[in-house]
Amino acid sequence: MSPQRLSDRFEIRALIVRYSNALDARRFEWLDEIFTADAYIDYRATGGIDGRYPTIRAWLPPAVNAFPRMCHLVGNISVRLEGERAQARTLCLNPVVVPLPQGARPVMFLAMWYRDRLVRTGAGWRMSERIQEGCIQHNVPPHLQIPASARA
Repeated sequence: MSPQRLSDRFEIRALIVRYSNALDARRFEWLDEIFTADAYIDYRATGGIDGRYPTIRAWLPPAVNAFPRMCHLVGNISVRLEGERAQARTLCLNPVVVPLPQGARPVMFLAMWYRDRLVRTGAGWRMSERIQEGCIQHNVPPHLQIPASARA
């Protein structure tokens, strides 16, 4: 494998990790360095919305801040380089603290796959598409449950 291909793979993997860190640290401004301005993002598999990056960027802070704690652990990252474009598929394990009206704070557990399309820009690799694919949901409170048909 050429040094350029190794560098590209490393940069893409670092971008995928940075996305997770941005959400967990509530550093939403980091997302501007992860996505292209017109990226398409689809979070419907876990109960979110889909749309172009500006819509998602406005939606994410209140959606994420509704949960006091969460973490995204990513792994099994596969990257396929196609010149100035790439595709990636990443497993994400995401435990989330859910505050309930009665004061309870159970932890729900989500597992999902991210399917990404990336493009090399003058500023480095950026995601031009991110689509969640549902996998596992455990201990999800009734008001947050997503039908299995919507997760697939």
